[in-house]
Amino acid sequence: MFNPFAYLAARWTPSPRIVQRAALAALTMTVVIVVTGGAVRLTGSGLGCDTWPKCTDDSLITTQAQGIHGAIEFGNRMLTYVVSAAVGWCILAARCAKPWRRSLTRLGWAQFWIVCANAVLGGITVHTKLNPWSVAGHFLLATGLITVTTLTWQRSREGDTAPRPRVPAPVRKLSWALVATTLVLIAAGTVVTGSGPHAGDSSEVPRMPFDWESTAHVHAVAAWVVCALAVAMWLVLRVVDAPDDTRARARDLIVVLLAQGALGYVQFFTQLPEVLVAAHMLGSCLVWIAVLRVALSLRERPADKAGIPAQGDPALSAAV
Repeated sequence: MFNPFAYLAARWTPSPRIVQRAALAALTMTVVIVVTGGAVRLTGSGLGCDTWPKCTDDSLITTQAQGIHGAIEFGNRMLTYVVSAAVGWCILAARCAKPWRRSLTRLGWAQFWIVCANAVLGGITVHTKLNPWSVAGHFLLATGLITVTTLTWQRSREGDTAPRPRVPAPVRKLSWALVATTLVLIAAGTVVTGSGPHAGDSSEVPRMPFDWESTAHVHAVAAWVVCALAVAMWLVLRVVDAPDDTRARARDLIVVLLAQGALGYVQFFTQLPEVLVAAHMLGSCLVWIAVLRVALSLRERPADKAGIPAQGDPALSAAV
């Protein structure tokens, strides 16, 4: 039976750098579509296309009658194909690399299936007229895609040997607490969105049955806990004399958290202007990526092939 991936692998061998760039492209496009998805909601274009997978019952694309909202919603749908292309490039690069790294290929296919699942969930969101629970699930699934693309990007710069810890076990447990608390923070953020004023459309869209300001305060408390854990991680890494690149990841996380926290308070006290809400969504993606990079930097997989730098390689740190 003809296998197109095996056919291409026999004729193209991407360099490790191409594989890394393909993984980074998938991660970048995932963040982009999260932000543009937020722009759809913030411009009131969530129902710019009347149905799904078509834009109207009679047209696959947006029509003139749907105006700017239809164009914005349809444009975001088309961006899904760009994300799919980036994920496809990642899968092909991983499959064609020599030697074939099955772990990267599996991660690439995991990205593909998450993209498919989120496209379907997006359709359900349209058919349920922007049900806030469906919208929250749409964002959380996108966060799952960011998780896999970040892991793929990290793994593309490592070998395939067994992971080796770089810090003591208690530090690694602290990192898991940081990851878990950040997940709570992100989930609380979706509740703030679901009960807040930006419903995604000018029509009467149901909201979550929570007081918006109360949920915002809970979200802020979770953010402070994450900040405390991030500072604790940075201090502990200095105490245990962790590698320089690991401490740099912890420092970067603190910087991103401070910027995101300041932005959150500004948008709260200025009645949630759309531009700041969009920037806060971008910040949410960057915070999650930074948290994952801290956790992943606490272990290494020594290179088992020439051309793949080790975790502590100065050239790798400089490239990141």
